Amino acid sequence: MTSPAALTVTDLDLDAIEASTACVAVLVGSDGKMGRAARRVNRLTKGAVKRVIESDGFAKLEEGDAITLSFPVGMATETLLVVKLARNTSPDLARKAGATIGAAMGKAGALILSTNSKRGGDIALGALLKAYKFTDHTSEGPASSVPTVTLAVTKPEDVDAASVTALAEGVFFTRDLVTEPANVLTTTEFAARLEALTALGVEVEVLDEKALEALGMLTLLAVGQGSRSPSKVVVMQWNKGPKGDAPLALVGKGVVFDTGGISIKPAAGMEDMTMDMGGAGVVAGVMKSIALRDVKANVVGLVGLVENMPDGNATRPGDVIKSMKGDTVEIINTDAEGRMVLCDVMWYAQERFAPRGMIDLATLTGAIIIGLGHENAGVFSNDDAFCKSFLKAAEIEGEGAWRMPLGAAYDKQLKSDVADMKNVGGRPAGSITAAQYLQRFVKEGTPWIHLDIAGVAEVKAPTALAPKGATGWGVLALNRLVDDLAAE
Repeated sequence: MTSPAALTVTDLDLDAIEASTACVAVLVGSDGKMGRAARRVNRLTKGAVKRVIESDGFAKLEEGDAITLSFPVGMATETLLVVKLARNTSPDLARKAGATIGAAMGKAGALILSTNSKRGGDIALGALLKAYKFTDHTSEGPASSVPTVTLAVTKPEDVDAASVTALAEGVFFTRDLVTEPANVLTTTEFAARLEALTALGVEVEVLDEKALEALGMLTLLAVGQGSRSPSKVVVMQWNKGPKGDAPLALVGKGVVFDTGGISIKPAAGMEDMTMDMGGAGVVAGVMKSIALRDVKANVVGLVGLVENMPDGNATRPGDVIKSMKGDTVEIINTDAEGRMVLCDVMWYAQERFAPRGMIDLATLTGAIIIGLGHENAGVFSNDDAFCKSFLKAAEIEGEGAWRMPLGAAYDKQLKSDVADMKNVGGRPAGSITAAQYLQRFVKEGTPWIHLDIAGVAEVKAPTALAPKGATGWGVLALNRLVDDLAAE
């Protein structure tokens, strides 16, 4: 598993700058005013920082970006970054600046010279997240050590390094899970990695196929019956909030590989379907982060782990399956399997835990990518206040999310002649009808949010805080939401 850089927060020591072999980053506002650290670096480099600040290149630089000086005279470092960042900047721009540093630091690590302790944590988080690199299956192999990011500030006590690291750990856990190939991350291996969270105090329970059948989770089992990899549901409980308070339930789709089943997908791009467990990956990352931060809240994470494969025993289009709730589903397309997994796990979550609110996450539909691209997750909800709370958290954390409509008029697309419903409603409003399907498994009075993360879980180009590939979208927003709910 990939670990973030080791974060150290120290007092600003001007005398240590000259000898540092790490990538050194000095922060300067657009007004060109140099603080103590910038003045010291400018003196060491015989005025190089001042020349950078007065250049046209720096004037045109966007906030959070940097000009790089290689092998600066008077310093031991090979890389000096002059980062444009206002003292009273926003969290987003502070993280962007950190990401600029993280992308440049390499194995040498970084020394970030910041006099602004208020945004120091955001700068550090950006650096840690952007430096992610998954090497487990390359000739390079897993990293044997991690670089160190040293954040030098005037008030180290203002920066919670442990919390920053915990958030990065959660994001990295999610990214690793989403990136792993399906021959490595089987349902059994996925469950084992989640069981390891017991070392952090998370209560973990793995339900096997026999237990799932006894519970009536037949729609979930139908998805995996063509695979040699056994279907499982993993329940993770974190009970550090007030005793007796109902938990927040997070439910994740964990299809470790999706061929489409009998309704098999085209070959082109099928290799990307290792990420179809992205929803479960986010739930796992959130549970790890809140445990590392020892959040005083009650949260339960439930993930349905299956593999959707074509086989002589696989579910066929036209089959009718009974859900745990008791509703029957006509299978029109076996590639609409995520909702079949989620509906049983969602019902189980409500039956067992009676949660204060429930959020499901899934790489559910290609339709959401057509509608929102790769900038926003689709957000569907039956509760305005609950939804606004999440959208606020996502906005603060810079994780794009856009609310989509629900409505009874869409239900007619799910009408079946032989069962209570069909599992797909056709091409029109495909992401909405998928949400409408899931809403049938939400009990009256349960605040619910469905997050379709198909467009944001994994991307083909770098994002602000991540290299291309798995993003870990949602871990930061949901951690903030958990904190906000715990503070109510």
